[in-house]
Amino acid sequence: MSLYGMMRTGVSGMNAQANRLSAVADNIANSSTTGYKRASIEFASLVLPSTNGNYASGGVTTSIRNSISQQGDLKFTTSGSDLAINGSGFFVVQGPGGTPVLTRAGSFVPDGEGRLVNAAGYQLLGYSFANGVPSAAANGFGGLEPVTLVQNELVATPTTTGVFTANLPAGADIVPAADLPSANAATATYSAKSSLMTYDSLGGEVLLDVYFTKTGANTWEVAVYDQANAAPNTSFPYTAPALLATQTLTFDATDGKLTGATDITIPIPPLPPTPGGSSLDLDLAKTTQLAETYTLLDAKVNGNAPSAIDGIEISQDGTVFANYENGSSRALYRIPIANVASPDQLLVMPGNVFTESPESGAVQIGFANEAGRGSVMSGALENSNVDIAEELTSMIESQRSYTANSKVFQTGADLMDILVNLKR
Repeated sequence: MSLYGMMRTGVSGMNAQANRLSAVADNIANSSTTGYKRASIEFASLVLPSTNGNYASGGVTTSIRNSISQQGDLKFTTSGSDLAINGSGFFVVQGPGGTPVLTRAGSFVPDGEGRLVNAAGYQLLGYSFANGVPSAAANGFGGLEPVTLVQNELVATPTTTGVFTANLPAGADIVPAADLPSANAATATYSAKSSLMTYDSLGGEVLLDVYFTKTGANTWEVAVYDQANAAPNTSFPYTAPALLATQTLTFDATDGKLTGATDITIPIPPLPPTPGGSSLDLDLAKTTQLAETYTLLDAKVNGNAPSAIDGIEISQDGTVFANYENGSSRALYRIPIANVASPDQLLVMPGNVFTESPESGAVQIGFANEAGRGSVMSGALENSNVDIAEELTSMIESQRSYTANSKVFQTGADLMDILVNLKR
């Protein structure tokens, strides 16, 4: 046995316990940090080869582990922009440098430009609905942009899609071709009529008159007019532009369901003097012809008049909706959930964020409640997963072990002093 080896072993033990105490200190300091993941020190023995009956003392090495996959308790707040993930996965955020990183810290608030930023200054990233329903990038962070909630402008959405479901009376009288609504004659006759409120490209209200007229056995005509062009007190004839759209519906004589075309495309005229317009794709697929009176079952279209954002709502699948003063809502972004094969092997970076490492595996992007990913909880935050009682216990253990290792070093130093003074 070497006295120097004995002293080095004592120093190794003190260094190991100092590392453990550093981790304990960090855990206690961040016990109230949103989304913080507990750090721990794992010990491994360092054994040196011993020969001829002489024991060669080695020491101890340490490695750092972070309990990233262990979820902290959820606490609910009064802010709808506070977000937590209930389950596995991470939010994708970016710092001032623009590099995407991962985090569980969801204490987001809008900054001066309306971007959602957490307490560490990282911006939440999401996929925009501006170009249609978003899909997650399969191999990277492409397509992500800062989630921005601008509340200082009016927003108008033109009507583009809708659903109309009704029952047309099978016993209705057949109307001659000359008297059909599509002929736009003063003698026009129809079997049923409803009106739809739609919006042009600038959010102007356009009221459409939708006429259903039986033209033959199991055959109906759909004719659509702009109510603004109706003749006073009579509707027909409409002034130019008259007929906006027409469609023929054919029903099965046995079950009364549609057998032919199931939708109609309706150009929505702009309010004067607005140029241009929009087009409504109205789905009639569930319309029936049964032995019952005309019954309207469902009629809804998208779009809204100019309105300011009244509030934000975030669903459990990560979709960010803007709620407007007029009661309408619109999807703005969808927040993705990132995951890796081994979360505990992620690299821990300043600001309570993580990046992938060779041991963690590559980052995979998806959406909430898909492929084992958790759900997004609005108005909630994830507490740190630090247990103060456990940390205090570890602190006491480390203190005792540090003292014991210091005694080993001190004993070795005393023996070395005796050896040096033998000559005297």
